Amino acid sequence: MISVLVVDDSVVVRRLITDALSDDPEIRVVSTAPNGRIALTKIEQLRPDLVTLDIEMPIMDGLETLRAIRARYARLPVIMFSTLTAAGATATLDALAAGASDYVTKPANVGSVAESIRSVREQIIPRIHALCGGRRVALAPPMRPTAPAGPGRGNRTLAPSLARPGGTPLPGAVRSPGAAPHAPPSGTPGAPPIRATPRAGSVDVVTIGCSTGGPDALTTVVRALPASLSVPVVVVQHMPPVFTKMFAERLDRTAALNVVEATGDMTVKAGTVYIAPGDFHLEVHRRGAEVVTKLNNGPPENFCRPAVDVLFRSVARVYGGATLAIVLTGMGQDGKRGAEQLRSAGAEIVAQDEATSVVWGMPGAVTQAGLAHVVLPLGDIANHLISRTAGGRGAKSMEVTR
Repeated sequence: MISVLVVDDSVVVRRLITDALSDDPEIRVVSTAPNGRIALTKIEQLRPDLVTLDIEMPIMDGLETLRAIRARYARLPVIMFSTLTAAGATATLDALAAGASDYVTKPANVGSVAESIRSVREQIIPRIHALCGGRRVALAPPMRPTAPAGPGRGNRTLAPSLARPGGTPLPGAVRSPGAAPHAPPSGTPGAPPIRATPRAGSVDVVTIGCSTGGPDALTTVVRALPASLSVPVVVVQHMPPVFTKMFAERLDRTAALNVVEATGDMTVKAGTVYIAPGDFHLEVHRRGAEVVTKLNNGPPENFCRPAVDVLFRSVARVYGGATLAIVLTGMGQDGKRGAEQLRSAGAEIVAQDEATSVVWGMPGAVTQAGLAHVVLPLGDIANHLISRTAGGRGAKSMEVTR
C-alpha cells in the first residue's frame, strides 16, 4: 500500500484528489493538510510514501514547503499541482529545479466534478506508481550532491538527487570505460567484466528523449555542452504547451548552446538545441541540402504528444546511423520503438542508468530490450556526447560489450 499525504489550501481540491485516488486499491490517502507548515508536521508523524503539493498556499507556500522537505527528506517523492498558465509554468519549473519529482496540471475548463476527478486520476495515479512502485521511501538525511558548473552562461544549483537508494544496473547492462561505477548494494555481486570495442561512425545529430525527471536531467546534460558543439540536438521532453516554451527559454539562459522551442520549417543547425513544443509531435525532414523541423498534431503515441518515438523515427529516416540517441529518465516506454528503428539504421543508443534516474521507465525499457549500446550515470552522459561528436564526421565512440 502506497501512503499519500495531500497538501492543498482548498477543501474542494483536497477532496477531489482524495476521490481520484480512492479507486486504486494500492494507494491510500493517509491525511491532508491545508498549508506547508501543517504538512511538515504530518510528514514527520505519518511518514508517507509520497506527497502531493499545491504551489499557492497561505502561511507556507508550495515552493517553501518543497525546499523544507528536501532539506529533511531527500528522497521523498513530491508531485506538484500546477496550472496551465505562464505563472503556473514558471512556478512548476522552479519547483522541479528545487527537487520536485514531477507535476500534475489542474483541470481547466472542465464541465463537471466527475470529469475533474477523471482528469486528475489519469494524470496522477501512473505517476504515483512510477515514483513509488513496490518500494517504501526512506526518509533519509538531506543530500547535498554537487556538479561541475559547466560552460553555461549562468550558475545553477542542481536539485537534490532523487535516485533510488541501492539502484543497480540491469543484469547484462554495461558501462562505458570512462564511467565511474556505482558500488553495488550489500549482497549483490559486482558488475561483470567489460571490454571496449571501437565502433566507427560519424555523428551528425544528437537526439534526446525524456519525461519524468527530464527537465533537471536535460539541464544537467545541456549545460555541460560547449558552444562549439558540431552537431544539432533535437529533443522531446514530455510537457504541455506553455511549459515547453518557458523551459527552453530558461535553459537557453544558462547554457552555452542556443536552446529554442521548435517551430515548423526551422533549419536544423549545429550548436542549437531544438525542444518539441507541447501538444505537437516534432519531426525532422530533409529538404534539398538542409534538414528542417516539422510539427504535427497527429494522434498521441504512448499517450504522449509530443512523443519520443515520433521524433526518433524521423531522425532514423533522415540521419540513419550518423545519430547518437539518448534516452533519459522518464515514465513509460516512449522511445523504445523509435530506438529499435535507430539501432537498425546503425545509430548508437545511450540510456541513463537506474541509479541516477528519477524513474527508470523509458531508459529501462530500452535497456531491457537490448537496444542500449551503453548505460551511463547522468553525470557521464555529456562527456560521452562530447567525445562522440568531437572532430565532426570522423569521430569515433566506444561500444561496450561483455
